[in-house]
Amino acid sequence: MDFLRNNTGQVSKLPYEGVVTRFNRLYLNRDISGLKQEVQREAMAFIRRRPCSSCGGSGLNPKALASKINGYSISDYYAMQVSDLLPVLEAIDDPLGRSIAGQIRNCLRHMVQVGLGYLSLDRRTDTLSGGEAQRLKMVRHLGSSLSNITYIFDEPTAGLHPSDAHRIGELLLDLRNRHNTVLVVEHSRQILELADHVIELGPLAGSQGGEIVYQGNLEGLKTAGTLTASAMREKPVPNPAPKPWTEGYAIEHARLHNLKDISTTVPKGVLTAVTGVAGSGKSSLICGEFVARHPEAIVIDQKPAGVSSRSTPATYTGVMDEIRRLFAKENGVGVQWFSFNSKGACPVCKGKGEITPDVAFADPVAIRCEECGGRRYNPAALGYIYQGKNIEQVMSLTIDQALDWFTQPKIRRPLTALQEVGLGYMTLGQPTSTLSGGEIQRLKLASELQKTGNIYVLDEPAAGLHSRDVERLLKLLRRLVVRGNTVVIVEHRPELIAAADWVIDMGPGGGNQGGELLFAGTPEQLCRCQRSETGRYCTYLFGKAEG
Repeated sequence: MDFLRNNTGQVSKLPYEGVVTRFNRLYLNRDISGLKQEVQREAMAFIRRRPCSSCGGSGLNPKALASKINGYSISDYYAMQVSDLLPVLEAIDDPLGRSIAGQIRNCLRHMVQVGLGYLSLDRRTDTLSGGEAQRLKMVRHLGSSLSNITYIFDEPTAGLHPSDAHRIGELLLDLRNRHNTVLVVEHSRQILELADHVIELGPLAGSQGGEIVYQGNLEGLKTAGTLTASAMREKPVPNPAPKPWTEGYAIEHARLHNLKDISTTVPKGVLTAVTGVAGSGKSSLICGEFVARHPEAIVIDQKPAGVSSRSTPATYTGVMDEIRRLFAKENGVGVQWFSFNSKGACPVCKGKGEITPDVAFADPVAIRCEECGGRRYNPAALGYIYQGKNIEQVMSLTIDQALDWFTQPKIRRPLTALQEVGLGYMTLGQPTSTLSGGEIQRLKLASELQKTGNIYVLDEPAAGLHSRDVERLLKLLRRLVVRGNTVVIVEHRPELIAAADWVIDMGPGGGNQGGELLFAGTPEQLCRCQRSETGRYCTYLFGKAEG
């Protein structure tokens, strides 16, 4: 490309690769996952993904795809659901292939055992839920003959249907019976009832927890005075007076993923629970089809809250602006002094509280900033005081403590909402990137408590919650319904299913064995649907006679 230099008449030549070539080099021919989120979003706005017309998305060349066993190519094997692949492998009778296929079948049977028979082998692992990923890791150890190994499972049944949780329990017992030590961090009543030894921490959360309140066998726990013991002594009771409804939101001929031409109605102005075993089509029906047909619905998911890695409960709720104004007015300085993104930031770590040295050939390791000691603010900012505390000390207050300390309505109102959703133990300055999925979901829910006339969709809001927290969550969902909102939850917890006004049950199995509408009615009526795994479990749990 030619251009004139400074109007001097001198002509210079500058090679220019072109917009398309440059875009391909910068964003398509490299892994962009390490770039800033804003840059990734901008690049993805110009990118459309579709399967390759030559290989069909398999990534294999024509010669590889032309090689077949019993009429199936390697791509066909990958695309099959695991439960369907097993009989195909059993049909291989070649002496050499039979031995290899037998080893593969053993692994696939373990996948079916942990309730993952509906997955295909070409499913990308980054599309798996946390529970699915954890169960997939379990599969690697189930065929092992090792003993005297210590296994630690963090909520292995989170997000699982009771029938799937029962399978997990059997596998944990199998690991124990092979002379291994199995430690499980869990809230599930089903898993607790299998334990040989129970350690309960509490009595509450955050600064009010951290103590061992019970240690012993299961029988001793049932008579203890702890929150977990109290929850185990109680049994869910089906909603005796479901809220009636006349209007609803129609879903007609839904065929997303494994849905088999489903038509149903989500009631308006009530609490609806959508149930079914893993992979039965619950999320496809609600988070896919329902939300697509009713875009006004507000989805409260467990994805990270806030657009910045520096987001905190104080910044997410907006109270941080009010706190900065209080400090600025008290000290006669600008509000930017009380932000670790501006003048108040530590000059070394730039307000992060830590530094990450760029070390070649090694994973990045975050080190606490030596200049500020992880406090994120510089000495000048920390020198300004409001009612005896500096900005860093205020950010270290829990939500409960902050409500006792602040009197300003603009600060108290959002913090009260956080307390109501059970997050009173969190500090104002805790990075939202450190919150669990359930905490993120409740953080988002807090901002919706005063609204009316909306549709709210929550995917497994009780995942990872103690029974006491589930009770609090149920009160919040009821509060939304009372204010004229429609609430739809995709859920497995019996406490929430029992308390719902309406239940939509999917199944009967997962993957291509699911996708059918098995039941739509009240929790009481669900107990009489014997084709439903959820119905059978509720019959047992609620103590109802089969009918």
